[in-house]
Amino acid sequence: MSERKVSFIGALFVAIGPVTLALYTPAMTQIIDALNTTQAMVNLTMTVYFGGFATAQLVAGPISDALGRKPVTFVFMGIFLLATLAALVAPTIEVLIAARFVQGIGASAGIAISRAIVRDLYRGDRSARIMNLIGIILAVGPAFAPTLGGAMLQLFGWRAIFFFMALMGVAVVLVTAFSLKETVVADRSRFNLASLVSSYGQLLTNAHFMATTLTLAGAIGAVYTMMTFLPFILMGQVGLSPTEYGLGMLLQTGCFFLGSLVVRHLIGRYSAYSLVLPGLVFIFLGSIASMALFFVEPTYLRVILPTGIYSAGIAFVMPAMTTAALAPFPRIAGAAASLMGFVQMGTGLVMGTIGGLFANPTNAMATLVPILGLVSCVSYVVYRRHPHIAEPEPRADVIASLPVGRTQMPD
Repeated sequence: MSERKVSFIGALFVAIGPVTLALYTPAMTQIIDALNTTQAMVNLTMTVYFGGFATAQLVAGPISDALGRKPVTFVFMGIFLLATLAALVAPTIEVLIAARFVQGIGASAGIAISRAIVRDLYRGDRSARIMNLIGIILAVGPAFAPTLGGAMLQLFGWRAIFFFMALMGVAVVLVTAFSLKETVVADRSRFNLASLVSSYGQLLTNAHFMATTLTLAGAIGAVYTMMTFLPFILMGQVGLSPTEYGLGMLLQTGCFFLGSLVVRHLIGRYSAYSLVLPGLVFIFLGSIASMALFFVEPTYLRVILPTGIYSAGIAFVMPAMTTAALAPFPRIAGAAASLMGFVQMGTGLVMGTIGGLFANPTNAMATLVPILGLVSCVSYVVYRRHPHIAEPEPRADVIASLPVGRTQMPD
C-alpha cells in the first residue's frame, strides 16, 4: 500500500476513538436532565470510556500480531457497533455507562492497529511523514466533531450523536474489507498468555521505549485529560451553549492542524527528530498559560488559548516520538503500539479522574495540565541524555539497507 493510502486508512482507524469522544462532549450537560442523573454520573460515562479504551488496547495489539490486523479490526469494530446501538437506546444512565465502557473497548483497536500497520511497512522519516499526515487528517475530525455534535444535539437530541457514531463504525468495517491489505503474517503460536507477558515485559524494561512513550503520554494525555473538564468550564462557568462550545473548540484543534501542516513542510528539510524540542517549548508555554487560571477569572480565550498552544506542540512531538518508540520492535509492533496507547490513554484516565475530584474544574486544568507538560519535558530530557537510548533506530545502518517491505533485522 502507498504512503498516502496507509495514511488515510490509519487516520480513519485512529479517528474512531477521539471523534467518538469529541462528538459526545456537547451532550454531557443535556444528558443530566434527559436521564434524570447527576454531573458525577455523566462524568463517569467519560471515565469508563477511557478505561475500556485504554485497557483493551493491551489485548488488541498483541492479538493482531498473532492473528493479523484485518480480522482483529473486524472483531473490535463489531463490538463497537453493538455498544453504540446499546447507547443509542439506553433508558438509564447505568445502561449508558455500561455501553460507553464496551464502546471504548471496541474503539481501542483502531489506534493500536493503525500504528502497527505503519511500523509493518515503513520506518525512519517515511514513518514520521505518515504519522504526521495521520495527525493532519485526524485533526479535521475532532476539530469539527464538537461542532457537529452541538448542532445534532439542538436539532435531533443527544441520541442522534450515537447514530452518527454507528455510521463511523460501519465506514471502518467497509474500509477494512475492501481497502486494507494484511501487513503481517499470522503466527497463532504467539496467541498465548506467556507470549503476551513476555512482550510487555520486554517493553516495560526497555529504557528507550519508556522514555519515548512517557514523552508522548505527557503531551497527548493532557488532551484526553482536558476533555473531562473543558465542557464544564466553557459551558458551566463561561456560559457557552453546546453549539458555541463546539465552534469554540475549533481553535484548539485548529492549532494542532496548523502545527501538523508546518511539521509536514519542515520534515522535507529537517529530520522529524529535530522538531521535537520546538514542540516541547510550545507545550511548556501552554502549561504556563494554564497555570494563569489560578489568578484570573476564566473566559473563553483564557481557557482555550493555552490548550491551543499545547496542542500545536503535540503536532511537533508526535510523529518522531511515535516512530522512535516503535522502531526497535518489528516483531511485536502491535504490542508496542498497544502499550504506548495504553500509557497515553491511561494517563488521561488517571488525571481526568483526579480532575473530577476538584470542586472547581478551572483549578483542575490549572493544576493537571502543567504537571503533564512537565512529565513530557522531563521524559524527553532522559531520552536525550542517554546516548544508548537516544538513537531512534538501533543499528540504523543495517535497517536502512533493508527493502521497504522488510521490517525485521537479520540475526
